[in-house]
Amino acid sequence: MLSQGLPHGAVPRLERPGPLRERVYEALLELITTRALPPGRHLVESELAGHLGVSRQPVREALQRLNTEGWVDLRPAQGAFVHEPTEEEADQLLTVRTLLEAEAARLAALNATGAGIEALEEIVAEGVKAVQADDVEAAVALNARFHAKIMELAGNAVLAELAARVERRVRWYHTPVARQRGHKSWIEHQALIGAIVSRDADLATRLMRDHTEHTRRSYHARSGS
Repeated sequence: MLSQGLPHGAVPRLERPGPLRERVYEALLELITTRALPPGRHLVESELAGHLGVSRQPVREALQRLNTEGWVDLRPAQGAFVHEPTEEEADQLLTVRTLLEAEAARLAALNATGAGIEALEEIVAEGVKAVQADDVEAAVALNARFHAKIMELAGNAVLAELAARVERRVRWYHTPVARQRGHKSWIEHQALIGAIVSRDADLATRLMRDHTEHTRRSYHARSGS
């Protein structure tokens, strides 16, 4: 059932004003991305509507859109289920992520400002605190912020647009291995900042490629695959 595994109060009721259909979609996508609704979970329209404080119609429309985008599987005579990603899907997505992030790191080493580097340092400091507190949710969010900042510092709008298309799926795949990667991931982030500070584009590229590859391998290794 939907109610199992969702912390009390984790899903806020949506305000009526504004594009309700879009807000229901975003709320469900966030629950899926963070794995509050894990892969394979049966999604019951009436229960989702109750949690969100809306009618079933915007929920139905959101599930149809999520199905089109590959987040939800609509099964005849069974209903909606959170998509269960295959190892091949994960591998393809994380491989593309490596290509995008490595180029972003190279450009960031060439273009980053002092203020941008300071922002990266602040994110890393917060990330280390989150790991020490075993706050996986915060660590995942901060990891996403770090990589988004690298992309911003790269200064390539097309690259940023492509990365934004896969960012949520990256979070989806990163969440199961965030605790496993733990402090090591943030040590790698700090080394990357060092390469950016020294304007060593080749080193930044290599470090980012290694960093994202570690995440890809950790995802596959989590279940012995």
